[in-house]
Amino acid sequence: MARSFQKLTRRAIRALAPGQKVTEGGITAEKLADGDVRYTVNIMVDGQRIHRVVGLASHDTTRTQAEDFISDTRANAKAGRLSLPKGRKTHLTFRQAADDYIDGLEATDGKNLVAKRRQLKLYLKPFFGDQRLDAITTFTVDRYKKRRTDAGATNGTINRELATLSHLFGKAVEWKWLQSIPCKVSKLEEAEGRIIALSDDQVEALINAAVADEEPDCWLFVAFGFNTAMRHSEMLRARFDQIDFEHNRLFLPKAKAGQRVQPLTPELVAILRHEREMRDDQDGWIFPSPRPNASLTGHRYRMDKPFRRAVIAAGLDPNVVTPHVMRHTAITRLVQAGVDLPTIQKISGHKTLTMVLRYTHVHGDHIDRAISAIGTTVPEPDENKTAGTTTQELHIIPSGRK
Repeated sequence: MARSFQKLTRRAIRALAPGQKVTEGGITAEKLADGDVRYTVNIMVDGQRIHRVVGLASHDTTRTQAEDFISDTRANAKAGRLSLPKGRKTHLTFRQAADDYIDGLEATDGKNLVAKRRQLKLYLKPFFGDQRLDAITTFTVDRYKKRRTDAGATNGTINRELATLSHLFGKAVEWKWLQSIPCKVSKLEEAEGRIIALSDDQVEALINAAVADEEPDCWLFVAFGFNTAMRHSEMLRARFDQIDFEHNRLFLPKAKAGQRVQPLTPELVAILRHEREMRDDQDGWIFPSPRPNASLTGHRYRMDKPFRRAVIAAGLDPNVVTPHVMRHTAITRLVQAGVDLPTIQKISGHKTLTMVLRYTHVHGDHIDRAISAIGTTVPEPDENKTAGTTTQELHIIPSGRK
């Protein structure tokens, strides 16, 4: 049934003087200086303001077309509501989704909460704001990248923020807020990060600080890191019943590159054997959660805070020395010891040898020892010799001869 207008009538529109306008029902008709009439629409649909220029009367635009635009917009919004995940009646804005995302991660021992809160509060929420979560497009994400690049953020920093955005999308689907991920979030190219490895003195200082820390498992975490080159999450998911004490091996059913068997040093095996004897649960988690009732898995998810305290107590920079630096240090030691790269790959769990090659630093005693293997002494030329020294006298093999 057609709408009955009281103010926005055809007679009222024809009577407008240049510069005058009349508005009703979200539609505005404005008489322009040249006598033409411009129709615009300004309405709220599902909490989102829609402001559009429909067209000019000289282009055969009428009030009816403005009415049709409003009708179609509301019909599309209704169709969108019908496709909402079960249990939702309205579309979720990014701002609300971000808050619910943090709440959800806190309830499930999510990772990197401090960084994610900061990224969302300072950058992602101010940009995406009240946009519908399911309506975010690749174009919108690309605009975000440009905004952050223009503000002086590095590609690496922006990529960390994009990782949080992508993780939020994934959790929104997993938690039934969305039916599907709204768009692909592609990363920016960035230079390879530098590999930071600790010296022997720094390793010793960090171990001593971890032993003295108030967290009872901090020392064991540090011992694990330097003795295995394992990743942070892999260490915390380890169990006593996955250790083969006879062969110094640890089975990892869930690792970054798939399940694998992790070699252990004899020193760490001795530590774990002694630690197991003192535990009530001798087959359970090596790093049990301090809040077992609040953890879905029963093991710790992060050891950042106690590790950071130990780093500071050791006189090191906590912004540089993270748990991953223990992995870098252990792998670098293997390289410096002359261990072949495929063997290092077996220990480190890297998926490809290319990743291991990053640890073959140009500087180091092992490089000096290796280059000495091709050292060749060349006698100084006899000052009495003339400039016409022959190839044979210098013992140089001409090109093409063997």
